[in-house]
Amino acid sequence: MTRTATTATIPHRVHLVGIGGAHMSAIAQILHAWGHAITGSDQKQSAMTDKLAALGISVRIGHATENVGDVELVVFTSAAHGDNPEITEASRRGIPAIKRAEMVARLMQGRYSIAVAGTHGKTTTSGLIAHMLVEAKLDPTYLIGGEVRSLGTNAAPGNGRYIVVEADEYDRAFLSYTPDVAVVTNIEPDHLDIYGTIEELQAAFAQFMAASPDDGHVIASADSPRLRDTVAAGGMTAHDVSTYAVDQEATWRATGIVPVEGGQTFSVSHLGNLIGTFKITLPGKHNVSNALAGIAAGSTIGIEHDVIRAALATYRGAQRRFEFVGEANGVTVMDDYAHHPTEVREGTIAAARQAFPGRRLVLLFQPHTFTRTAYLLDEWKACFAGADALYITHTYAAREDADAGLSGRDLAASITAPPTTYVDSFEEAADRLAADLRDGDVFFTVGAGDVDSVGPMVLDRLKQRKG
Repeated sequence: MTRTATTATIPHRVHLVGIGGAHMSAIAQILHAWGHAITGSDQKQSAMTDKLAALGISVRIGHATENVGDVELVVFTSAAHGDNPEITEASRRGIPAIKRAEMVARLMQGRYSIAVAGTHGKTTTSGLIAHMLVEAKLDPTYLIGGEVRSLGTNAAPGNGRYIVVEADEYDRAFLSYTPDVAVVTNIEPDHLDIYGTIEELQAAFAQFMAASPDDGHVIASADSPRLRDTVAAGGMTAHDVSTYAVDQEATWRATGIVPVEGGQTFSVSHLGNLIGTFKITLPGKHNVSNALAGIAAGSTIGIEHDVIRAALATYRGAQRRFEFVGEANGVTVMDDYAHHPTEVREGTIAAARQAFPGRRLVLLFQPHTFTRTAYLLDEWKACFAGADALYITHTYAAREDADAGLSGRDLAASITAPPTTYVDSFEEAADRLAADLRDGDVFFTVGAGDVDSVGPMVLDRLKQRKG
């Protein structure tokens, strides 16, 4: 296979609107490495826009008609509004303009594709599969929705047969793909501002899995009730539909989970036959499930189990997923990207209880979008109960207006356990937390917005604190 087969439908000069986003930056890096002339714009400067500029990509901060230049194709993020001046200028001049998902679909052409979808676990699982393919020396192309620590990036322009894509359900993006291997981690209520109902969301996941061709493979978690029901309903083209689970009967099973120093071990069986024991460095039962999805995917495409085992043992997860930030005055500061109640309950709190047994657990949570706070309010009320203290700050609005749902202040007022305090700004949060945290505590910033900036602020204050 040649690179030409993949990029035949992509012109030389491409402009990316929202280039600093996780998926858009991945597209930029890959096309730039393949020799395309890439330009882009974003609303604000970030570590990612700086990284792209350092690669030699022309990045403009702010959106303006002149940014379009002499490009042949404009690609825009789903978060871009229709009145964006660059999209409008492309339309005026007759320059083709497509959404990010359509561009990813073009990158997938001519390659054997592995796409990972699900309400949670996409980034960790797709990053693991990419890491596994790299360790197997298969030189994959990959586009991951976050920086993968063991790879040092979120994207790579591989020359091998395989491409790994994190398949996002927002704006129905994943319905642009026809994956050879479709991995689905779970289905839970999310993005209902797009889908309206959980039934519509579930139907979209069914459509994603049905897009895998007749010689393709579907690998789905049986631990997710809605996903389990979707698989049982059938309607898939792929001849090979398998399941994986920690708590249910499935094609692939993980049992005997044992926390050990530096991670956890577990046994894996396939169709009832024991394959062996594997170790991962990441805490929490949810990460055993993510690893099992990776084992199933790797085995499906023929990677030897010893190679998979070695890759799992060296995989360190994605940035902003249960990430160590620092330590001061006996307080451990962590950061986690969780922005859905299940992720907070299982991915942050339960994993923290496993990783830091017996220690006081304090969280600062930043809600992500007003609508998600509203339609998941009952779940939010319950998911923090395993923490010892909770602070909630202002909502990261993303693409929304404040009247779209409920605010961070509204959420804080509705939670009865643990004790909850609302802090309106990051400065106030850092001051209050630095005063309240004590020797032995573990403190997490939690959320998909910019709350991660508070961790270093708290560390600075703790270092200045006497006693």
